[in-house]
Amino acid sequence: MTQTPKQVLSGSCLCGSLAYEVDGSAGPIVHCHCVTCRKAHGSAFSSVSNVPRASFRWTRGQHDVLRGYESSPGKTRHFCAKCGSHIMAERVGAATVLLRLGCLDTPIAETPVAHIWRSDAASWYDPKVSVPEHQDGFPR
Repeated sequence: MTQTPKQVLSGSCLCGSLAYEVDGSAGPIVHCHCVTCRKAHGSAFSSVSNVPRASFRWTRGQHDVLRGYESSPGKTRHFCAKCGSHIMAERVGAATVLLRLGCLDTPIAETPVAHIWRSDAASWYDPKVSVPEHQDGFPR
């Protein structure tokens, strides 16, 4: 009997100083529009996925550049002190951690299942409005 190889997800910050691995696949993906996600990421939303805490491990930089910010009681957002990339968040005592998928390096097949916290959404973004797509930068 042939065993299927275990999937390992990897991710890193913009400057490469901080990196992680997760044994297993991503959980359900959601786009979070809460005000803290919007402000932390400087964007309309943050794409996130829960993974088991026991499957997550830092592989580089956790002792040098990893910083955390308690954005709400019991929830800490972890980021790189050099480049500012937000990597993951965790709640005290939770069995899962929240990956910030913009820093994921491994291609995944999963697709988002929902937009959450739309009550906090940026006034200038509506996921129902279709806009043109460009493979590279905005044409001049």
